[in-house]
Amino acid sequence: MFTLWFSWGSTGRTILSSLQEHYLVITAVGADRPGIVNAITRHVSSCGCNIEDSRLAMLGEEFTFIMLLSGSWNAITLIESTLPLKGAEMDLLIVMKRTESQARPPMPSTVWVKVDVTDSPHIIERFTDLFDSHQMNIAELVSKTQPAEGNQPPQLYIQITAHSPATLDGSIIEPAFYQLCTELHAQGSISVVNYPQHEEKDGE
Repeated sequence: MFTLWFSWGSTGRTILSSLQEHYLVITAVGADRPGIVNAITRHVSSCGCNIEDSRLAMLGEEFTFIMLLSGSWNAITLIESTLPLKGAEMDLLIVMKRTESQARPPMPSTVWVKVDVTDSPHIIERFTDLFDSHQMNIAELVSKTQPAEGNQPPQLYIQITAHSPATLDGSIIEPAFYQLCTELHAQGSISVVNYPQHEEKDGE
């Protein structure tokens, strides 16, 4: 025999605390210094949370750390209440938002592109618009500007990873991608991987 404990949330919904996994997205921003990542991850572990996914980047002089955490209701509530104080000690801006784990729809094609182009306004927008017009979901975007050196203008490096829905072949974007690179006088490369989709058969 076992007992299930219920708690009544502020939205009026009954939450099955002891069995349900909860999720929290955290963004931490602040001046970079040695040991800061270890301090954050140690605090996450001490609260009983697990890091499901994370991203780290240096933007200017600022350190940016994004994490998706999972844990019990008590663990997520604990880190929600304690991390802002921990962040204040480390002079970090902390943003938190509850989320849910959702099964992603089938994405049979993955597209990777790399672009090297002279930097100018709206360049990144042109490439994100290209993926949007082909109904592709951008999963990751990385960009970095190389300052001008001597007579060389500043250069922009872009990397994009995107997925196409089940109804589209990812390779349809290739001609439009190379056309855009030609228009912008950019050096670009694209790789497309199509994953086989297993259709359900009668009786299976």
